Amino acid sequence: MDVKEFINRYQEAFGEAAPLPIALGYSNQPASEVRKVPKCMIGAISKVRNGESLTLCEENVLCGGGGLYTAFREMPDRVPTFVSEIEHYKRSKEMVVDYVKSLDIHLSNKSYLNFARVDKLKDWDNAEAILFFATPDILAGLCTWSFYDNNSADAVTTLFASGCAAIVTFAINENRKNGKRCFLGMFDPSARPLVPENELTFTIPMCRFKEMLGTMNDSALFQKAFSILKKRINKKEQENTYYHP
Repeated sequence: MDVKEFINRYQEAFGEAAPLPIALGYSNQPASEVRKVPKCMIGAISKVRNGESLTLCEENVLCGGGGLYTAFREMPDRVPTFVSEIEHYKRSKEMVVDYVKSLDIHLSNKSYLNFARVDKLKDWDNAEAILFFATPDILAGLCTWSFYDNNSADAVTTLFASGCAAIVTFAINENRKNGKRCFLGMFDPSARPLVPENELTFTIPMCRFKEMLGTMNDSALFQKAFSILKKRINKKEQENTYYHP
């Protein structure tokens, strides 16, 4: 299924009120002008749903954790102390160090990490993951679609993560392993104020997304039960629940 057909089917399944997803991937070519972004990149990533592409690189990722999770820099020495003693997200510095090691992050050999709404793509060639900002009703559809051909207990999974790790790190690593897990994220209290209160993220590694494109038409997305949710997603009174910064 090519990009244009996916967009048509996605909007048929979820309705036009559902934001189009965002493709992300590393490249040696920027997808847009390299602009200054806020210290936490989540707000800038969220705005890509409005149509303007985003390019991240070592120079404009200012957050220490963000530099680590986008694979542009090694973990700064201060991060374990900050996460454990300031944020209290882990009980000890040692737990932070062990957890980061378990993620097996390798510095990128490409200069840029590009984000583009899928209608800006010509094809899927440079995408490494597909990111959805989703309300519970949209998540119901995405999860149901993910479960359609996958009985694994971790078909959809959530892990401890910063907002950027939940969006980037897990899906990029999963794609490079040719894995099947999809990732539910944006549980990071530090990042959540930068997205609407009724949204989470759902990220699909590209290797899995290509499989799911083949099951989309036969899945529950086009059956009666989800059609009821589609109507609710697209109710006029819900227009303000979608983020238009």
